[in-house]
Amino acid sequence: MSGAASLADARQNRLLAALPDSDWERVRRHLEPVFLSSGETLYEAGLPRHHAYFPTTAIVSIECPTADGASTEIALVGREGLVGIALFMGGQSRPTRGVVEAQGWAFRLAEHVLKEEFARGGALQHLLLLYTQALLTLTAQTAVCYRFHTLEQQVCRWLLLTLDRSTSSELWTTHEKVALMLGVRREGVTEALGRLQQSGLIHCGRGHITVLGRAGLEARCCECYGVVKREFDRLLPPAT
Repeated sequence: MSGAASLADARQNRLLAALPDSDWERVRRHLEPVFLSSGETLYEAGLPRHHAYFPTTAIVSIECPTADGASTEIALVGREGLVGIALFMGGQSRPTRGVVEAQGWAFRLAEHVLKEEFARGGALQHLLLLYTQALLTLTAQTAVCYRFHTLEQQVCRWLLLTLDRSTSSELWTTHEKVALMLGVRREGVTEALGRLQQSGLIHCGRGHITVLGRAGLEARCCECYGVVKREFDRLLPPAT
């Protein structure tokens, strides 16, 4: 961890950056910078949540756990959005859990403040509803991808989605972690990553994967990544 985040950094988040000045001045007083460590669980499935998180440099995986302890990732949240839509959609909990995929900073907002702002019916409410619509597209397209597309295509989609939410082309992850996110065997992920590396599109190091050829990954990917990216770009203000 290097240096504390300042309130100015909060506007690296796409939703907070889009707030008009009057709304930003009201919300900013309640934002709390928090450093999220890789592997940290922000909330567990079925339990009440008391804060929403607006990531700036952190990336959070939204996972759906099963009764036998396994889990599969259904969405990724980074600087384009927030973690905690259940708080303003009418329920305190969901059958998912949030786990930090990539360490970094986020800005935390207490549940009661988020609900008050949402009830105003202003700019933040509008942004949160648009984001929720985009997130629904992401989760739906993820289900389609798991059902119909090859493991290599799924790996390409995951790498591209993570890259969009990262501040670097170097992704701090492992073959094992990618396999857990996709709900598949590690050996299959290792083979897929090996083919991508042989094609010069990525470089796999110890504990990290560096993307060398984004266009090549997009060409090898299924349509799912493009569907999701177009929907986020259509619904949300452009990143600054």
